[in-house]
Amino acid sequence: RFNFDILQAVNRETLHLTSMVFLILLGAGTFSLVFRELGGDHYLEGLILEANLSPGLFLLLVMIAVFIAGFFIDFIEIIFIIVPVVAPLFAAMGVDLIWLGILLALNLQTSFLTPPFGFSLFYLKGVVPPQVTTAHLYRGIIPFIVIQLLVLALIVLYPEILYWVAFE
Repeated sequence: RFNFDILQAVNRETLHLTSMVFLILLGAGTFSLVFRELGGDHYLEGLILEANLSPGLFLLLVMIAVFIAGFFIDFIEIIFIIVPVVAPLFAAMGVDLIWLGILLALNLQTSFLTPPFGFSLFYLKGVVPPQVTTAHLYRGIIPFIVIQLLVLALIVLYPEILYWVAFE
């Protein structure tokens, strides 16, 4: 039954969670600002240009980095840390930033599914019967991750699919 003690406990948890999210955003924003103010974006751009990476290879490396980061970092932190660094580089390479944003969003979806911090896995664990173990969930999520990676590969190889679906 609802009472003042329950309201107070919920408010305390909400404040705690919101504070954590804002601290993460503050840290990620500070990292991006310091990185750019110290010339990190220009250094990285020079490094990539010196390495003579094609836009396709650079895209592959970024997508792999985002995918791996999704195992350990929440999608919000990935967006606030990686996107401000790589978006200007892709823009300088002439890559369509809308296409890039959708690729990143699709890739970031996997962070909801991948262990050990997949939010969907925690939600599922809370609603399934007790005999369903976390290991069962980890094994069961593999086909869905593969499907997302296949869709990501299709959109990389055939970007017109994306625009056809979006504008038709």
